[in-house]
Amino acid sequence: LLSLRSGMSWSWGWASAGSSILAEFGTLHLEFLHLSELSGNPVMNIRKVLNRVEKPQGLYPNFLSPVTGNWVQHHVSIGGLGDSFYEYLIKSWLMSDKKDSEAKKMYDDALEAIEKHLVKKSAGGLTYIAEWRGGALEHKMGHLACFSGGMIALGAEHAGEEKKQHYVDLAAEITNTCHESYTRSDTKLGPEAFRFDAGTEAMATRLSERYYILRPEVVESYMYMWRLTHDPKYREWGWEVVQALEKYCRVEAGFSGIRDVYTTTPTHDNMQQSFFLAETLKYLYLLFCEDDVLSLDDWVFNTEAHPLPINHTDFRA
Repeated sequence: LLSLRSGMSWSWGWASAGSSILAEFGTLHLEFLHLSELSGNPVMNIRKVLNRVEKPQGLYPNFLSPVTGNWVQHHVSIGGLGDSFYEYLIKSWLMSDKKDSEAKKMYDDALEAIEKHLVKKSAGGLTYIAEWRGGALEHKMGHLACFSGGMIALGAEHAGEEKKQHYVDLAAEITNTCHESYTRSDTKLGPEAFRFDAGTEAMATRLSERYYILRPEVVESYMYMWRLTHDPKYREWGWEVVQALEKYCRVEAGFSGIRDVYTTTPTHDNMQQSFFLAETLKYLYLLFCEDDVLSLDDWVFNTEAHPLPINHTDFRA
């Protein structure tokens, strides 16, 4: 099962000790579903494996052994290593024109477990998603986890009436927390990770987490929240990002990441990541577009923001 072994590829061995990474093998299945549609040749679905295997507290740990098919360690994160798996569950269901009930149920169950065990509210009233390490919570949220406001909003559109407003509110609260991580920095750009402990809220407390590498997740959530609520604040927040990018990240040849968001004389890292063009600028563009430009009724975005068509017919190649 190629996708299950993806964690064994090129450079991840040192990171995962030979385990497969949830975000890697979970991510591929949206593309595989699209290939199945086009070719009429169904591919082996990693989701069946994940649906079967027992999950601690209903959560999906980030590492799975491709040898035993069991979880290797109980580290759960909605950010790096886990992120795209969750969004692909709800997006698989949408891409199937809401026929793929297995994907929808797995998403609903996963979100319920996330809300029960990982969603917390700070003393200052900010809602965030903590990380879970073998039973202990780490009150930290990564920039990568900030896509989840958009994901929850997208799922809320299709939740039962009694749950819909609850999820819209949860999505708005998480997106607001991610916005706070931007506004509390001197550059108005968010750090790689921010914490909620020892009186700190929505700020990086470690030097190694203060950088910004042009990541898209926060503006991704602004775009979804705008499309689904049309609250003008999301466009205002997006414009704040545009201005900050222009002021602190623009360099002669393009845009660069910065090493510390808490100084207004930042050092550039001299790298323009590929996702800056593929995602950050695309989501900003869509935030200010009319809703019918890549309408969410007709397209789902993969984790790199490439649009895949919703299968409105039973088209087969």
